[in-house]
Amino acid sequence: MNLAPSPLRVSLFTVALAAFALAPLHPAYAQETSAKPADTTEPSPAAAPATPVSNTDTAWTMLDTALNGIKDEKHSDLRTQALAALGTMGANARAGHLIAEAMKDDDIDVRTAAVLAAGQTKNRALIPNLRAKLDDKEPQVAFAAAVTLSKMNDRSGEDILMDVVDGDRKANSGLLNGTMHTMSKDLHNPSALAKIGALQGATMLLGPFGFGITAYEYVRKNGGESAHVIAITELSKTKTESHRELFVKALGDKDPAVRIAGAKALGDYHDKAATIALVPLFDDTKPPVRLSAAAAYLHGTSIRTTTKASTPETTE
Repeated sequence: MNLAPSPLRVSLFTVALAAFALAPLHPAYAQETSAKPADTTEPSPAAAPATPVSNTDTAWTMLDTALNGIKDEKHSDLRTQALAALGTMGANARAGHLIAEAMKDDDIDVRTAAVLAAGQTKNRALIPNLRAKLDDKEPQVAFAAAVTLSKMNDRSGEDILMDVVDGDRKANSGLLNGTMHTMSKDLHNPSALAKIGALQGATMLLGPFGFGITAYEYVRKNGGESAHVIAITELSKTKTESHRELFVKALGDKDPAVRIAGAKALGDYHDKAATIALVPLFDDTKPPVRLSAAAAYLHGTSIRTTTKASTPETTE
């Protein structure tokens, strides 16, 4: 018997398959498919590129948050780092106001850092605030104020300096130029004087680097490549294109102290190329570097102001 399908049977089978393929889908499946909404979601817009205005806002937020965000002992280091950065901004009015307010802080280290930052700015509008600190209850702060004023050619605290030298005098005997400041017994205690002197000379008076109070301390503690930092500091006294290229390169150095020194040097250029190079350091892993870069950016983009225009609120 011939079991092979006939041509007619093959043709009918082919037609049936075609009809099945072209038939509507199962109603339930068809309903489910049609119920699916079309994907009309537009792609998320790309983040807006940073602008000079947004960079400025970011820099001020970084500094203000570091200084005033959390006021407790655990954050003293971060707060003094912010003051060190603010001290590099010269006669900037907003920086001066933040420094002046920090002189009233409850934390002795913050007050001391604020006093020294005021001296670092060389902003004579802060002299009334510094004079008020000559009567601070803590000898460390009073001594820092006296030294800072002396460096600014103001003799208001000379009685304190004389009292430190003449340890035999009574604690409250300081009288000079018609002013009197209460002397603490700690200013006559040899061990206390040694501690204050070490703090002032070794960690808080900027040493040879001149780029920030706690930045200097950071170098001292971490064995920073001081030769590189000193070289940058000296080269920054002359502004040339080749120097600027070196400072930009320093921003990528593995040593945070070198990055800080490079940032401060670039902040003095007051041009677009230098300030743009500072922006990536806003995300640096080290807080002193981030804050120094923020201050340098603000200093570099600011219009030079006079001391009169930068007068902060004085202490009554």
